[in-house]
Amino acid sequence: MATHPDTIQFAGDYRLNGIILHNHNNEGGTRRGGMFDKDNGGINIQDLVVEMNIYEGINKSSITGELVISDSINLIGNLPIQGTERLSFKLSTPGAHKEAHIIDCSVRTGHPMHIYKLTDRIQIKEGIQSYRLHFCSREFLRNIRTKVSESFEGTIDQMVYKILGDENYLDSRKSLYYQKTRNKDKFVIPNVPPFKAIEMLCKKSLGDESEGVGYHFYQTTKGFHFRSFESMCVNSNGVPREAKQEFNYHQGINTDDKITGLTARNEKGDEINRVVHDYTSVEQYKFVNNFHDVAMNQAVGTYGHRVITHNIYDKSYKIDDYHYHNRFNEVKHIDGPNPAIVDTPVDYDDKGVSDYPESRVTVMPTTQFAHDEETGTFGIDVELDGITEGARISQRAASDAGTKLELLVKGMSYLQPGDVIKFNIVSVENKVDSEGRLDPQFAGRYIISKIRHRVAPASSGEYIQKLECVKDSVYNAYSKGDESYPADKLITEKGESLDIHKVLDDGTRGMGIWV
Repeated sequence: MATHPDTIQFAGDYRLNGIILHNHNNEGGTRRGGMFDKDNGGINIQDLVVEMNIYEGINKSSITGELVISDSINLIGNLPIQGTERLSFKLSTPGAHKEAHIIDCSVRTGHPMHIYKLTDRIQIKEGIQSYRLHFCSREFLRNIRTKVSESFEGTIDQMVYKILGDENYLDSRKSLYYQKTRNKDKFVIPNVPPFKAIEMLCKKSLGDESEGVGYHFYQTTKGFHFRSFESMCVNSNGVPREAKQEFNYHQGINTDDKITGLTARNEKGDEINRVVHDYTSVEQYKFVNNFHDVAMNQAVGTYGHRVITHNIYDKSYKIDDYHYHNRFNEVKHIDGPNPAIVDTPVDYDDKGVSDYPESRVTVMPTTQFAHDEETGTFGIDVELDGITEGARISQRAASDAGTKLELLVKGMSYLQPGDVIKFNIVSVENKVDSEGRLDPQFAGRYIISKIRHRVAPASSGEYIQKLECVKDSVYNAYSKGDESYPADKLITEKGESLDIHKVLDDGTRGMGIWV
């Protein structure tokens, strides 16, 4: 840990001024000889914490985490720990002062976490036990304890703000960073948990001045977010967002400044600051999805999707076929207008992956005048419901089931899910053959979809982050192939239809060795 609040000793250094555990009476518990820490309303357990992990992501409605405890003072009995405790701390990279750059869970200026579970309790040796304390944000528990049963009218972003802040629901004091929705509608939420209610609204949300369909609602260490995947990629003017951090992978280079000194050299041999170098260096990387799972994306409707809408009001139905490639440029993508798969034929019928709308068929009820409005399910023209639902399914699957990359890097407290990063990875060929070119498809811009923050306070270990990053397009566009299927044509005659019993009884067909 840093010796001065604003001095970074090494990449992975951090500030953590105590991990305070408060019992249900806002005390530090009792022990022979008196209270642990009565005046400050809690006990500092930082020296007992072997490891602290914090988890956040664009598909997680709340923050969760865990503490690995090595306990020699019997906290469980003396505090006591029963699952109603609060946890306060403040974690940051040295030099970070802005609120948006600090993980602030302190009592005075932030939002404390709540203990909800104790697991993996074992006796290590006499007088010492180990266990895990699981914690979460207050909203996680409010979501379990309350239900939303109310009708809403207006823009969807304001409905989400109402559920988030209402004292009868989530009653959150945290900021909401939202993207305006262009559609207005009326909704009746039927006695469901707040997060479930917001999830229902996310599926109906249409981005303001955008063709994006469907929103993400998630909590980071900085607040709540309600926005589309497209808004993570570009700003309101459609301009690509600036990368929060650029990462490089240097195979075989030791990036531990405590071993190699205060300076490093780049590929040109120029001397650079070791700390800066290590913050941009990736220790390990792994592609969770090396490339698109074409079979799964075909099945879930990423490429082709037939939506049959049944209008309950006028007893009509309509068939809409969604085509991934025809509609790809209607929304912005993280690495530009470069589809993750080509549109060339994939079978002898000379059709591409997007030309099979029956890969997924959905029957969707819709109606007009349900709330005296001549609009459909999305609060827009009912005739657009089918193609809008197809776009929603495809856009969500393109990010959830697209290219996923895991990076292990030095911890930076200002990073959060939804941020853009740039990953520079050289093509797999040796540097001479590739001339140092970046990987043509899998380098480039990514959205951070998950973060695991890890610190080891008891051993004064470093601050590490494990990032999961996604992209819905490729760095360089694939070259377009032939207009017809390039494989050899099928043989003219189809195979015979044979009675298996006659074949086996005869013993002369198909095996080649029977007589």
